[in-house]
Amino acid sequence: MPLKTRGKDVDKLKVAVLGATGMAGQWFASLLEDHPYFELVALGASKRSAGKKYKEAVRWVIPRPFPTKFSDYVVFDASDPDALPEKVDLVFSALPSEVAGEIELKYLKKGFNVVSNASPFRLEPDVPLMNPEINWDHLELLKKQERWGGKLVKNPNCTTAVLTLPLKPIMDEFGIKEITVTTLQAISGAGFAGLTAYSIVDNVIPYIAKEEYKVKVESKKMLGKLEGDSIRPADFVVEATTTRVPVLDGHTEVVYITTKRSVDVEQVKDVLKSFESEPQRLGLPTAPPKPVIVMEQEDRPQPRLDRMNGNGMAVTVGRIEITETNRVRMVMVGHNLLRGASGVSLLTAELMYKKGYIT
Repeated sequence: MPLKTRGKDVDKLKVAVLGATGMAGQWFASLLEDHPYFELVALGASKRSAGKKYKEAVRWVIPRPFPTKFSDYVVFDASDPDALPEKVDLVFSALPSEVAGEIELKYLKKGFNVVSNASPFRLEPDVPLMNPEINWDHLELLKKQERWGGKLVKNPNCTTAVLTLPLKPIMDEFGIKEITVTTLQAISGAGFAGLTAYSIVDNVIPYIAKEEYKVKVESKKMLGKLEGDSIRPADFVVEATTTRVPVLDGHTEVVYITTKRSVDVEQVKDVLKSFESEPQRLGLPTAPPKPVIVMEQEDRPQPRLDRMNGNGMAVTVGRIEITETNRVRMVMVGHNLLRGASGVSLLTAELMYKKGYIT
């Protein structure tokens, strides 16, 4: 990787964000404004934004105050690693998937470590696909990842990130044979310009391109077992129907889980309530104290009320029922841009830092 550098605060690593003007990029900027481990020193975006001050290049739309600390940062051309204004220890990528693969490779070949939201390379056998509470040990793959100069880590599709967090403790305790999920996904998942008002207001769109495939294959990889230098995918069956609904942020998912061992409602609740993992044990800054929150009210969770639980990093579960022998139904809500994108990338980077994968 590039020469080791330190920020103005000597204990912090220098980081850059690619795709800094988009919604996920804005969340990165907000989350990194006063981060204890990382100092954001460079903001990259498209050629049309390059050369402008960040406050001029970005149309700030997320429900957090604009980080004035970065107002006068001059945006660099994200497609050119040589345009970085200074050396960095880690690159966060919020680039659109259609351009991310080619651009991220440029950074990797220059020796930069990259933690990315984008879909290219997620299913490569030597690339960790991270939701840190459920598969923190998959970072061991980085020790065998030698084809580039830098190391690449991916986070999953936003729907899958929300889904797999409550699945992990259930799988560990009861085993899972089959999962059937129907999603009601927020419009922010399509990006700021992704859907016209006319197409989504007073409407539900019953199809999201490539989403159902991602849910199926990414869930199996993430909940799979690390064996040597590869992941053995989980052996459960996944059936997914993904829809877009007129909600700003927060994906809702209705999930049916067929378990391998007998189960009752109170056991499921207890397992979910008591779940914690390595990010909580390490006290990572972005880790929610309770990764899974169980609600007893019959009309919860709801995206408007529950998407920011755990600072947007918890998944909230309710309406837990046993519908037939060994079959559990639950409804879950998680923030698609925090647990499902920028937040989970940042949590992964914190874990990498604490575990010594980046130093």
